[in-house]
Amino acid sequence: MATQKLYAGAKLRETRLRLGLTQKAFAGKLGVSLPYLNQMENNNRPVSTGVVLSLAQEFGFDVTELALGDTERTVTDMREALADPVFTDAPPVADLRLAASNAPVLARAFLELHRAYRQSEERLAHLDEALGLQTANAPTSPWEEVRDFFHYCDNYIDAIDRAAEHVSRSAPPLEAAKQRLADAGVTVAIGDGAGLRRYDPATKTLTLSARAPQSTRRFQTLFHLALLTQEPLLEATLDLARFQTTEARGIAKIGLANYFAGAALMPYAAFLQAARDTRHDLELLADQFGASFEQVAHRLSTLQRAGAKGVPFFFVRVDRAGIITKRHSATRLQFARFGGACPLWNVYQAFETPGQFLRQLAETPDGVRYVSLAREVTKPGGSYHAPTRRYAIALGCEVAHAGALTYADGLDTDRPEAFEPIGISCRICPRKTCHQRSVPPLEHELKITADSRGILPYEIGS
Repeated sequence: MATQKLYAGAKLRETRLRLGLTQKAFAGKLGVSLPYLNQMENNNRPVSTGVVLSLAQEFGFDVTELALGDTERTVTDMREALADPVFTDAPPVADLRLAASNAPVLARAFLELHRAYRQSEERLAHLDEALGLQTANAPTSPWEEVRDFFHYCDNYIDAIDRAAEHVSRSAPPLEAAKQRLADAGVTVAIGDGAGLRRYDPATKTLTLSARAPQSTRRFQTLFHLALLTQEPLLEATLDLARFQTTEARGIAKIGLANYFAGAALMPYAAFLQAARDTRHDLELLADQFGASFEQVAHRLSTLQRAGAKGVPFFFVRVDRAGIITKRHSATRLQFARFGGACPLWNVYQAFETPGQFLRQLAETPDGVRYVSLAREVTKPGGSYHAPTRRYAIALGCEVAHAGALTYADGLDTDRPEAFEPIGISCRICPRKTCHQRSVPPLEHELKITADSRGILPYEIGS
C-alpha cells in the first residue's frame, strides 16, 4: 500500500516562526537545503521522513500535530457551515482539507463570515423588525470569540500552564497560594455574603463564601492569585490573541485566570501521572487533588503539552435545556456550533439518573468509535431559597484508548453492534433512519409522499 504524502506547510512555517528561526537557520537544523524548505512550507513538496525525525529530535516536536492539529476541527466546522442552504454545492472534503492546511487564516475568516451571517439571520427571524434592523450587523458575540480562542488553542496554554505548575513546586498549591497572597498583604477570609468570591482593594481582603464547597474555595483562591501575580503573562497572552472587543478581552482574561487556577490546583506532570495511575478515575483524582468532578474532567481535556500528552479527551457541559455551556475536544469528535447536539448522546440522559455515572459506546457518522462517560452535576445555592443549578458533564475518548479508562472495563468494545449511532447535530447528520431526528439534514434531498409514513414524515434522499 502506498504511503500517503504529508503536506503540512502551514504547520511547518508556524513551528519555525514560533521558534524564532529564519528559513536558513531552520533548514540547517533540519538538514535540508533552503530551497527544499521553502518548497515544503509552500506545499510544493511533502514533508519528508527525515524532516519529521529531525523535528522530533531537534525540537521535541510532537509530529502527530503535523497531520492533525487544527485541520480536522476546521474541516468539520467548514462542512457544517457549507451545509447551510445558502450554499448550493459543497466542495469535496479533499478541497476543504487543502484549504484548512494550506490557508488556515482564510478558512477561519470564512467561518467568521458565516457565523456573522447566521447571527443576522437568527436575529431577523426571532426579533421584531425594529430590533432586528438595529442589531443585524452586530459583531461576533464576545463569548463565541473567546470560546473559539480556546478551541483553536487545543484548550492548552503552555506558558500559563507552566507558570501554574511552578506554584506547587515548593508547597501544596493552596498553601503556596495563601503564602504568596499574604506576602502581597492580602488577607483571605470566609464570609456569608452573596457570591463565591469578593475582593476589596481598599482593605486587600479576599472573602470566600462559607457556603461554597472546599474545592470551589481552593479554585477561587488560586484564581485571585493569578490576577495578583500573573498580570504581565495574562496581558501578553491577550495581546497575542488580538480580540476584537474589550468585552471579549475581559472575558478571556477571566478564562485565562480560571485556566491558571485549574492548572495550579492540578499541576500538569503530577496530574498526568496520577491520571495514568488511577486509569482516569475521576473520583479518585478529585479526592487526591481536592478538586470537584467537573474541574477534574475539564483538566483531563487540557493535557495536550507537546512531548507529554495525555489521553485525548472531549469534554462538554450542557444545561437542562440542552444548551452547551462548555465544550472542548482533543479528539475527532466536534460539537455543533449552531443548534443542539445529538439527543442520542448519553450526556442528556444523565439528568434522569442524578449522581450516577452513565457509560456509552458511540459511533459517529464518520465511523469513529468512542467511549463516553456522563454524569449529572448539581450545584446547590447554599440555602433553602437559593436557586440550584443543574448541569450534565460528558467526558470521552476514542475507543483505541479504552484500556486506559477504568470506566471502559466490562464494555464489549469488540462488538460493532454495541456502539450506538450518534451524530454532531440533526442539521448535518446523514443518518436516514434515526428515530430521534428533529429536523431534516440540510445537504440531502427530501422525498415527500402522503401515501405512506415511516419513522419520519419524509424520506431522506441523496
